[in-house]
Amino acid sequence: MVPGRSPAYLAAEMDSRRFRGHARAIFEAGLTAANAEAAVARCLSMDGKSLVVGGRSWPLNAGRRIRVVGMGKASAAMALPLEKLLGSRIESGLLIVKDGHGLPLQRIRIAEAGHPIPDHRGVEGVAALLRQLKGLRASDLAFCLVSGGGSALTPAPVDGITLEQKQEVTRLLLSSGATIHELNIVRKHLSRIKGGGLARRAFPAPVVSLVLSDVVGDDLGTIASGPTVADRSTFADALAVLERRQLFERVPPPVLRHLEAGGRGEIPETPKGDHPAFAAAQTLIVGDNQMALEAAGDKARRLGYRVVLPTSLQEGEARDLAADHLALAREIRKGRADGSPPLCLLSGGEATVTVRGPGLGGRNQEFVLAAVIELDGTAGVTVLSGGTDGTDGPTDAAGAVGDGESCERARAMGLDPAASLAANDSYRFFQPLGDLLTTGPTLTNVLDLRLVLVA
Repeated sequence: MVPGRSPAYLAAEMDSRRFRGHARAIFEAGLTAANAEAAVARCLSMDGKSLVVGGRSWPLNAGRRIRVVGMGKASAAMALPLEKLLGSRIESGLLIVKDGHGLPLQRIRIAEAGHPIPDHRGVEGVAALLRQLKGLRASDLAFCLVSGGGSALTPAPVDGITLEQKQEVTRLLLSSGATIHELNIVRKHLSRIKGGGLARRAFPAPVVSLVLSDVVGDDLGTIASGPTVADRSTFADALAVLERRQLFERVPPPVLRHLEAGGRGEIPETPKGDHPAFAAAQTLIVGDNQMALEAAGDKARRLGYRVVLPTSLQEGEARDLAADHLALAREIRKGRADGSPPLCLLSGGEATVTVRGPGLGGRNQEFVLAAVIELDGTAGVTVLSGGTDGTDGPTDAAGAVGDGESCERARAMGLDPAASLAANDSYRFFQPLGDLLTTGPTLTNVLDLRLVLVA
């Protein structure tokens, strides 16, 4: 026996380690299922001299040039099976990825750029990407590989707006707690390629878009700001986002002037469904959050847990979502809701964080911090939340794991849980505890996985 530690203490510590191990294993199962390379490979095949994409056949005639473009954290992994299948039939290509998310490809070049804040490398990358699409004919074929992060990685400001002004708008929207839907509505109306702009640039060549979804509901217009699909949003919608987030007086004046001019009809709208670029196009979602959730649920069942997947706990402020998850877990534990322990409450989606303090962290780490504060001293409940892309905010962690002992351990190290939450400083709370979830670049991105284990 460890001196000073009772058998009950040691038993509780062993249970804590076991449940944390289960939580990590469940998360990793979801991550494995979200493999971007495998997701694309499943939808591609050859039928004689035709390429079959999701059941649709594309003849590979001798004169048909194929070029590949793409953007997002997973786009390099998505390109691997395409290169393997088509080989030298691919004339050229360019993918814009987040730093550290590239892979060695044979026919397609990789360009790295800033994320989540756009940078000048992204502007240069877009210019090179558009050159790939220049001069394509109706008899040619353009592939576009789209995954989460693609919007920030491909800044192409409209005339009259600088990159720095667009960066400021992105910062303001992120810190205001804007959803990814709201963020992308504004981005699309400040960009030359988002909101269907890329398909318009490739026209008259048809565009085949393979999409790894990182948004709740798989809205194609929101994933990477929908560069190859018709845009349903308007300048009026973008202005409404600024008003809702109380940013009218804070965004750079040229941005507001541009959006207001568009609202008055003085600037053409983003391309809508009647544009000829969309008539011959094909867009296919190859993977999404549900795929990861199902695999995580299967793993939890194999570990002996009953699984509950509430569809209502997908979006919202991280702190509020933590409270909602634990409230449901308590109801289940008391027999007032479906299910009984041992139980795994599993949800996906993506939380938001309204930044109020100067700390370091991300939505998943903040979710777990808010949860462990509420769980303080409670035995038998373990919480984990992680991003499938391996990134949570501006940190090197994907998320965190914690339980009812986390706050006591933190206080023993001189940390104040409530103060850490107030400062949005979840990273520095979990780092000394060894409870950060660190995966490195996963080369996929299908939103977050959150789970609550109830013994």
